[in-house]
Amino acid sequence: MGRIVISESVSLDGVVEDPGLFGDFKHKGWTLDIDRREDGKQSKLPLEVQRFLLDEALGMEAMLLGRITYEELAPLWPAREGELADRLNSMPKYVVSSTLEDPGWNNSTVLRGDAVEEVLRLKRELDGDINVPGSIRLARTLIEHDLVDKLRLMIFPVVLGSGERLFAELPDKKGVRLVDTKTIGDGIAILSYEPVRDASRQQARFPVAGGRRSRIGP
Repeated sequence: MGRIVISESVSLDGVVEDPGLFGDFKHKGWTLDIDRREDGKQSKLPLEVQRFLLDEALGMEAMLLGRITYEELAPLWPAREGELADRLNSMPKYVVSSTLEDPGWNNSTVLRGDAVEEVLRLKRELDGDINVPGSIRLARTLIEHDLVDKLRLMIFPVVLGSGERLFAELPDKKGVRLVDTKTIGDGIAILSYEPVRDASRQQARFPVAGGRRSRIGP
């Protein structure tokens, strides 16, 4: 049975929008601000963060992404070298999208059906961690429908003041428990949470018929 692991870079005030150099957010690339060169220009992530991302990738069975995040990453990693690039390029990747026609990244599969049903099927078919990086809309849907087995939040020591937040649009409260903490780099806190589910909510995850479903797209 696969486990869905949401993995997000988060500012101290909860923003997850455009942590890398993609998108139109006025603070895009904010995760790189903690490691600037002497000339003030953005540099790579600190080595400790890079090592953490490599360890995370080595522990994954597959990646699950929304279309926007997929299209940001797909041109980037095939052109890179190194152990992290090799791992990400070779592992299975699943994209939830109704419009993506020809995924160009190696070992990529498009999931075109109902998002919840497709993820349930994926969890039944795979063993190990299915990592969901970024992909805010998809992550919210998985959290809303109690499909997430772990939340891994990389909290960066910066307050952005504006921007899209991961938990901004959830319709109900969700109980979680802290299962792991560590600090890396220049004060980056990695907090891992698991959901707390009661019996009634657990049963509600798998309705026999009816119930609202969410399609992620385009």
